[in-house]
Amino acid sequence: MEWVVLIASGMLEAVWATALSASKGFKKIWPSVLFLVSMTASMVGLAYAMSVIPTGTAYAVWVGIGAVLTVLLAVFRKQERLSLARGALLALLIASVIGLKAVS
Repeated sequence: MEWVVLIASGMLEAVWATALSASKGFKKIWPSVLFLVSMTASMVGLAYAMSVIPTGTAYAVWVGIGAVLTVLLAVFRKQERLSLARGALLALLIASVIGLKAVS
């Protein structure tokens, strides 16, 4: 169950990072609200997962999931471009997250 919560928390990290950018320095209310809610839920989920999963592993997986999804959201929203090199590095990051789960 902790792994499911950790993965969901990593996904929420991408939500709050994207909302933070969209809030334009907390000048826009709804992205700011989404940021606060998703960040709180993400942190609570990370803390719960860390009750069983080792801290280093949990944090690396959480950040990895959040980083990959944040980049993919930016690509989807046409805010960033996905080059071959960036795609390969994201794939490597995903493989590393899967590897951390496999050896835990």
